[in-house]
Amino acid sequence: MTEAAELPPAPEQARAVFGARFPDAVRYAELLAEAGVQRGLIGPREVPRLWERHLLNCAVLSEVVPEGVTVCDVGSGAGLPGIPLALVREDLKITLLEPLLRRTTFLTEVVELLGLDHVTVVRGRAEEVMGKLPPVHVVTARAVAPLDRLATWGIPLLRPYGEMLALKGDTAEEELKSSATALSKLGAVATSVLHVGEGVVDPLSTVVRVEVGESPGGVRFAAKRAKAARTGRTRRRR
Repeated sequence: MTEAAELPPAPEQARAVFGARFPDAVRYAELLAEAGVQRGLIGPREVPRLWERHLLNCAVLSEVVPEGVTVCDVGSGAGLPGIPLALVREDLKITLLEPLLRRTTFLTEVVELLGLDHVTVVRGRAEEVMGKLPPVHVVTARAVAPLDRLATWGIPLLRPYGEMLALKGDTAEEELKSSATALSKLGAVATSVLHVGEGVVDPLSTVVRVEVGESPGGVRFAAKRAKAARTGRTRRRR
């Protein structure tokens, strides 16, 4: 039987990034290294690089998230990037959206243990909750799907003039170019590739930003959203 990899000490950058929430960030890292591995939420090989590759890589997303907005983390998995973002930014109202029960169970445990009162865990797929959850200012995601497919799930959850922020790798520019037509049909009005985490992570975290206009999801999803809203009103009247 292979021995479990050991979680390294938190780097000094983590103290600066997480501030007063640093002890909670350490506890979260420990939970990922223990329960996260045991439950198959992350691979054991990720444990030695949990801080640099996962927690800090996600926490620096806060640099491009506006103040006091609502956020939906689509396909949250083990809570990345949603939990690190919540630890850094208590001004945000964050929903962790995840379809698998074993993952939402873990997320609920983490949220309760760390006292993240501004975080809600919802079990479901993005396409199922549209019209049931209030539209948000920002959708976040990391390693969920190719950009065109991710946009189909995430953009319809946005409020008018909201934005999707997707943590991506070296192929960000290529994905953005190949997804241009699909993004336009979904109501995107501007796109960009951002690099965040100067002085914290190396290499820098790459973020694809997709800004939408007054009709997130385009014509197709406007009809779906209206239908979902009507269904919701009918249920409330019963």
